[in-house]
Amino acid sequence: MKTLLTSTLTVIALSLSFQALAYDGTNCKEPGVCWEAKPGYPEQVAGSKYDPKHDPNELNKQAQSIKEMEARNEKRWKQLSQTGKFVYEVEGN
Repeated sequence: MKTLLTSTLTVIALSLSFQALAYDGTNCKEPGVCWEAKPGYPEQVAGSKYDPKHDPNELNKQAQSIKEMEARNEKRWKQLSQTGKFVYEVEGN
């Protein structure tokens, strides 16, 4: 039983070591930085068919919601400073 287990582990270790030595066809700029674009991918993405053309309104939604949140927090802070009592819903006040 021990020999079967030992031989199985040896075969697994050898197969993993051979996979690590396999050449994947990339040209690395430095170790670990081996990304290459597929053939036909343009150097400049802007204006090509790969350009995502994001809507500026969609991109600014998060920034707008953060500004609104900060404004609500400012109203809550003013309410707390004036009355000494924290009120979550200050829009009506």
